[in-house]
Amino acid sequence: MGFGIRVFAVAAAVLAGVSLTTAPAEATGDHGRYLALGDSVAFGYRPGAVTPPSDYLNPANFRGYAEKYAALRGLRLANASCPGETTASMLRAGAQSNGCENSLGSPAGYRTAFPLHVAYPGTQIDYAVAFLRAHRDTRLVTLTIGANDLFLCQDTTPDHCTSSFPAALEQVGRNLAAILGAVRANYRGELVLVSYYSLDYRNAAQVSQVKALDALLSRVTRRYHGAVADGFTAFRLASLRSGGDPCAAGLLIALPGGGCDVHPTAAGHRVLAAALAVAAR
Repeated sequence: MGFGIRVFAVAAAVLAGVSLTTAPAEATGDHGRYLALGDSVAFGYRPGAVTPPSDYLNPANFRGYAEKYAALRGLRLANASCPGETTASMLRAGAQSNGCENSLGSPAGYRTAFPLHVAYPGTQIDYAVAFLRAHRDTRLVTLTIGANDLFLCQDTTPDHCTSSFPAALEQVGRNLAAILGAVRANYRGELVLVSYYSLDYRNAAQVSQVKALDALLSRVTRRYHGAVADGFTAFRLASLRSGGDPCAAGLLIALPGGGCDVHPTAAGHRVLAAALAVAAR
């Protein structure tokens, strides 16, 4: 077992023993505050095919890597993430999201129907700035964002984001720089990007696109003196015994009709939290 595998294995073993059954959405801790930002992965979202409709009325039913890590470190968590958030909608009210503030062809989104972990008007970055100004004891900010921009590119371009992919990536990079610039203007503490995983490590084309997105996100994050929690490698290592298939490894939510959703299971979130534990100080 290599060094990287040992580190992830130890972190995952510790996190597996963390109970979250009593942790509220804004988790109470004694060691400072933790602000989680991003999309459905950061939110802990589960799709309707495996989730009772009533669960969406209580955001505490959705727990992901942020809740696991906050419980492990005794941090008071404020999770501002929104399912379907894009880098554009995170910055600008009314910008196209992939189901957070609005959806393709519809003004409706998750926020218009269901509560988030924390309630706020305006954009997610507006909340983040206000939070950081009000809570100088914040010790950690994490972020997972960008994949929904590419999903929208796939749904709105004639070539399904093939030749359009570089331009879409470039726009994600510009938006992420604006997001992190706003964070850093109000916060000098630990900042960690939790990078994306592949849905299938046997699919070379899919792996290539995820690696390109993660590389861009990582470059911009490091420019703003942030660290990277390597979700891509963590999922790959956890999928080795299943031949590189995170679905078969139980890291992605299984769907009743077969196959898996794009969102992590509790086990998948433990893997991401382990990657965060490796990256964070």
